[in-house]
Amino acid sequence: MSTTLTTTAGQREAAPARPAYRVTGRRVLRAEWAKLWSLRSTWITLGLGLLFLVAFGLIAATRYRSGIGSGRMDRDFARSTAVSLSLFGTNFAQLALGVLGVLVTAGEYSTGVIRSTMAAVPRRLPVLWSKAAVFGTVALVLGTAGAFVAFVFGSRILSGTPAALGLSHSGVVRSLLGAGLYLGLVAVIGIALGALLRSVAGGISVLVATLMLIPGLVTLLPTSWQSDISPYLPSNAGQSMFALTQDAGALSPADGLLVFLGWTVLALAGAAYRLVRSDV
Repeated sequence: MSTTLTTTAGQREAAPARPAYRVTGRRVLRAEWAKLWSLRSTWITLGLGLLFLVAFGLIAATRYRSGIGSGRMDRDFARSTAVSLSLFGTNFAQLALGVLGVLVTAGEYSTGVIRSTMAAVPRRLPVLWSKAAVFGTVALVLGTAGAFVAFVFGSRILSGTPAALGLSHSGVVRSLLGAGLYLGLVAVIGIALGALLRSVAGGISVLVATLMLIPGLVTLLPTSWQSDISPYLPSNAGQSMFALTQDAGALSPADGLLVFLGWTVLALAGAAYRLVRSDV
C-alpha cells in the first residue's frame, strides 16, 4: 500500500507543469486578423471598395476627356485636376469600408459571438483596439493602393489635357496618401460605431448620415453659420486631407487631419466607454 502511494506521489511530482496561456496583445491581434478574413463579407466589401475607388475615378477621367473643348462641361468640373478626378470614387469607397467596419463589430453582437470573444479577453478593451488596428490598417493599405492605381491609369487618360498631372507634381503624392489615410480612419470610425451602437442597421445609418446627409443639411443654414460649421464636419475635414488645392474657407490638409483624427478618437472613446460599462 505504501509503495503504491509513494509511486503515485512520485508520478504527480514528475508530471510536467501545465503551460500557462496568457492573453497578450499579439494574440488578440492574430485572433482578430483571423476572424476578419474568415468572413465572406470581408472579401466582397473590400473588393467593392477597391472597385468603387478605381472605377469611378477612371469614369470621371474619361468623362472629362470626352467633354473637354465641347463647351458643355460644367465650370466646376472643367477646373478639375487629375488628382480630383482620380479620387472621385473616394466618396463611394468610404461607404463600403465604413459599412464593413460596422459589420465587423456589430455583427458579433447580432450573432452572439461577442460573448465568446469577451470570455477569451476579459479586459475587453484590447478587443476594440485590435479590431480598429487590424481593419484600419487593411483599409489604409487598400485605399492607398487604390488611389495610386486610379491616378496612374487616370493620368494616362488625361494626358495632354489641362487636368494632366504627374506623380512628381507638388502635392500629388501627399493627396494620394491622404486619401488612403482618410479611408483607413473611416474604417476605424465604422468599427467604433458598431461597438457603440451594437446594431448593424443603427451603425450604418449613423455612418451614412454623418458622412453624406449632415453636410447637405448644413447648406440650409445661414451662410455665416455654414462657414463656421461646415469645415469641421467629418466628411469635409476628411476631404481637406487629400485635396490638392484648398477652396476658400476650407481647412488645410494638416488641420483637416487633426479634426478628422479628433472625430475618430471621439467615436473610439464612446465605444470604449460603453464596452467597459455595459454587459455584452
